[in-house]
Amino acid sequence: MNPKVDWYFVKKKKWSEEIEAMRSIALNCKLNEELKWGVPCYTHNLNNIVLIHVFKEYCAFLFFKGALLKDPNGILIQQTKNVQAARQIRFTNVKEIVKLKSVLKNYIKEAIAIEKAGLKVELKKTSEFNMPEEFKSKLSKTPALKKAFYALTPGRQRGLFTLLLVGKTIPNT
Repeated sequence: MNPKVDWYFVKKKKWSEEIEAMRSIALNCKLNEELKWGVPCYTHNLNNIVLIHVFKEYCAFLFFKGALLKDPNGILIQQTKNVQAARQIRFTNVKEIVKLKSVLKNYIKEAIAIEKAGLKVELKKTSEFNMPEEFKSKLSKTPALKKAFYALTPGRQRGLFTLLLVGKTIPNT
């Protein structure tokens, strides 16, 4: 256990039993515990393997390269269609975690093996994503927006696509 991470487990009241059970499983797999992005992250040889995060409706293990896991139990979830590499295993009570303890350890061990082998998720290029027509039109009519958009990293460009695809409006320029 990393004392710098303890505060996270103290502050989360709603999912406290669940995240403590998940923490125990991750640590029993000989992973290092760190705090990244404000949540407990478990690493092997400085490589991110899995993190714990909580939401209103559930808590989850998030596997960074979950798309490469075999998932014989069919429990990995792709959060949205635009998430390429990460996959979640969601829980709504501690009994689910306890019941799946050995399965979760196997998923973690497989994720460690994927890291050791140096496997990478083949990510789509930004150009392979469908750009919303409204946004294409704005880019062609607004040179400053076009310049700003193409100055963004590919990940931020995809993030903007995601916002547009879920119905957010394009800011006025």
